[in-house]
Amino acid sequence: MIDLTLSGGGRFEAAGNYARLRRVGDHVFVAGTTAVEPSGRLHAPGDTYAQTRFVFDRIARLLDEAGATMADVVRTRAYLSDLSQAGEYVRAHGEVFAGIQPVATAVQTGLTMPGMMVEIEVDAIVRPREKN
Repeated sequence: MIDLTLSGGGRFEAAGNYARLRRVGDHVFVAGTTAVEPSGRLHAPGDTYAQTRFVFDRIARLLDEAGATMADVVRTRAYLSDLSQAGEYVRAHGEVFAGIQPVATAVQTGLTMPGMMVEIEVDAIVRPREKN
């Protein structure tokens, strides 16, 4: 059985003793992920669409390291700082998950930085791949 833990380099991971991604067997769990760049700066402050795309790109790279893809995602959860901007989140989600249709939840909440619009977590189940 595969048991894999990955760090995303987030500032709270070491202090909070948690992983950005955990794969146990075919199940993959990605912790809440935000649009903080490796430099520590916030990507596209105040722009829900741009932050959502940035976060999904980060998540896709993590899933790839764990042997999964966005097509394996079965659930998304988004925490939005402003539900009036939910349409921008939904637009980006729809582009990323066209034809995949994971179940999805979004709620409004406070986030850790001014201008941070979205935090996203996903759950995935790795499906067998056809060999070419």
